[in-house]
Amino acid sequence: MPRITPIHWKQLESVFMAAGFKFARQEGSHRSYIKPGIPRPIVIPTYIEIPVSIIRNNLKTAQLVSRGKSISDYWNKSKLIIPENITGVLRYL
Repeated sequence: MPRITPIHWKQLESVFMAAGFKFARQEGSHRSYIKPGIPRPIVIPTYIEIPVSIIRNNLKTAQLVSRGKSISDYWNKSKLIIPENITGVLRYL
């Protein structure tokens, strides 16, 4: 299984925005995103490199890790260009 690598918070934000999440609020260095049907908000800290543990937890909370669906589907749907250093996240799913 490919490894997830730390990425910049703006790149992680673009993944969740493409998946339908909307910015809700910011408290200090933590930004919250919500989506109808997802019970808990996704919290992304504005770090230069988001730790792998936070990326994994957010993917699970967002219910983006499931059979038959991957983040690549959201990129194709929104016609965004996948940054090279986010491929670690995409390959994991």
